[in-house]
Amino acid sequence: MSDYIRMQGTDPRAMDSARPGFAEPRAANGWTAFAATIAMLAGFFNIIIGLVALFKNDYYVAAPGGYLVMNLTGWGWLHLIVGALAAAAGAALFSGAGWAKVVVVVLAGFNALAMLAFISAAPAWGLIVITLDVLVIWAVIAHSVQAETSV
Repeated sequence: MSDYIRMQGTDPRAMDSARPGFAEPRAANGWTAFAATIAMLAGFFNIIIGLVALFKNDYYVAAPGGYLVMNLTGWGWLHLIVGALAAAAGAALFSGAGWAKVVVVVLAGFNALAMLAFISAAPAWGLIVITLDVLVIWAVIAHSVQAETSV
């Protein structure tokens, strides 16, 4: 044990974080901060898309066949609500809230599907937001710090 303390120092948090299966509680590691930043960015993009769809009706032009599922006003409200939720969940992810990881992944997946359906109206924005959503899902799932499961 003395070798372990000498290697890690006397800070108990350093000892716990160095042992396998233990993670030091902290607000966000690098990948979580990246995911939170990108989730907030994608959320802000969605808010902009939603506001434009609501207040500037002639900005988006649908391909022949129209919009999928709902009209432009419905899409505007959907993007506005999902964007606000994604931005808020991304901010919560910075604080280290465990629920925020699940919410961010679910919202990013839902948003990617919604943007796929909306892509006929805004192809460039759609591809950008879908790419950001995939990056968020990857960063949260692949690089999430495991919480302590046993003592």
